[in-house]
Amino acid sequence: MDRLAHAPANHPPVKPAKVGVLVANLGTPDNYDYWSMRRYLNEFLSDKRVIDLPSWKWQPILQGIILTVRPSKSGANYKSIWNHEAGESPLMTITKAQTAALKESLGAIYGDKIMVDFCMRYGNPSTASKVRAMVEAGCEKIVFLPLYPHYAGATSATANDAFFAALAKEKRQPAVRTVAEYFDHPAYIAALADSVRNAYAKLDHVPDVLVTSYHGMPQRYLMEGDPYHCQCMKTTRLLREALGWEKGSIDVSFQSVFGREEWLKPYTVEHVAELARQGKKRIAVMAPAFSADCIETLEEIQGEIAEAFHHAGGESFTYIPCLNDDAAHISALTQVIQQNLGGWL
Repeated sequence: MDRLAHAPANHPPVKPAKVGVLVANLGTPDNYDYWSMRRYLNEFLSDKRVIDLPSWKWQPILQGIILTVRPSKSGANYKSIWNHEAGESPLMTITKAQTAALKESLGAIYGDKIMVDFCMRYGNPSTASKVRAMVEAGCEKIVFLPLYPHYAGATSATANDAFFAALAKEKRQPAVRTVAEYFDHPAYIAALADSVRNAYAKLDHVPDVLVTSYHGMPQRYLMEGDPYHCQCMKTTRLLREALGWEKGSIDVSFQSVFGREEWLKPYTVEHVAELARQGKKRIAVMAPAFSADCIETLEEIQGEIAEAFHHAGGESFTYIPCLNDDAAHISALTQVIQQNLGGWL
């Protein structure tokens, strides 16, 4: 800490000014036992950005049936993919690796003038705790990066909500910038294309079709102005163009449907089964909307969705992992962050 040259003797020490980069992912339960899952699901499903029904209508359902039954079922799913050695979910393991890689990448450019850390929208470490830590460390400016390539109210917007709520508690608020969606950034598209080429190079066959499976949302959200669906469609088009493939070689579908409301279609679990029935016996599936492998990719895609494909007569199901901490992904994120640091460092 430094003492200001003209400050009185009793003036509190002032820390050297830094710029913070705080990346945010969705979140993870602390464990897969019933109560850990219940706490996590309660926080997640109580978010009005995720479930926008009136509280008087939704909370009795959530606190009654859903949080009685779902924690055990979801806990079993998490247990099947859990990183038992580290005692954490794969999403936590991967997010830590991504953050470490970004620290190295940005540190090589900016040195000790920058502080890089991560938070979770739901669960731990909380957004508020990491904002507090950055302010205490002397960060007078913070770039906040939700790790979602596409904008959606239920992902990017709610992450920003938590960030702004944390800032509201600070006596000395830092200047902030929130990073916009980067789904069409050339480096991100190039990283996706490389992941497809690398995965295909390891196969002894060429899949009949590549399915890009995006996390779903209610169809109503699209009608209300959420740009997520359009951004997903554009991502797949840009990916196809980057690969130099013909139209019809890549499909778009949506997974993780919840509740009775109609969601974006086609549903991945139904679409892959239909592909098998149409004679497309060898497919590959990837999830471009996820920055890190998680329950939706490790359990849902490689479990339920793969099972639906094989049950319908499919023969070869290849899952292409998320970009995770791949060097091309870290390079793309570094470029996005650099653009948002413009004029600050």
